[in-house]
Amino acid sequence: MSSASRSRGGSIWPWLGLAVIIVIIDQFTKTLILGYYKLGDATYVTSFFNVVRAHNTGAAFSFLADHSGWQRWLFTIIGVAAAVFIVWMLKSHAGQKLFSFAMACILGGAIGNVVDRMMHGYVVDFLSFHAGNWYFPAFNAADSAITLGAICLILDEIRRVRRGK
Repeated sequence: MSSASRSRGGSIWPWLGLAVIIVIIDQFTKTLILGYYKLGDATYVTSFFNVVRAHNTGAAFSFLADHSGWQRWLFTIIGVAAAVFIVWMLKSHAGQKLFSFAMACILGGAIGNVVDRMMHGYVVDFLSFHAGNWYFPAFNAADSAITLGAICLILDEIRRVRRGK
């Protein structure tokens, strides 16, 4: 195996495999929503959770969603650049399990949302949590993977700092 794929005693392939699984889950769930729901349709599951079809032309929390469309390409380019950077990071740190898990989650989520932007011009969101009349912005499996990855990155950094003391 090449030194690039075995950096620090690990292989990049399991992490890329995890990212692919995340993309598949993300796209499968979005396909279900697109097939069974019209824009704005909702199924009330619990007093705090709905499944709803929403389209996000912006970024997180619909940032820049109200603009004319240029943001689609900006966020696509950012997503592709992030994916390239993450693959490079995975090659450099494949043996660091928590870090690589975090990077793979973020990679899978980023690719899942880039696929949406390229195919539809928007990201399909469908998970909606709320309390009373307060609604958290709808999100999807890709966003969940990105969030999990970010949490794991923070935990990995805390562990690294504590080991250094």
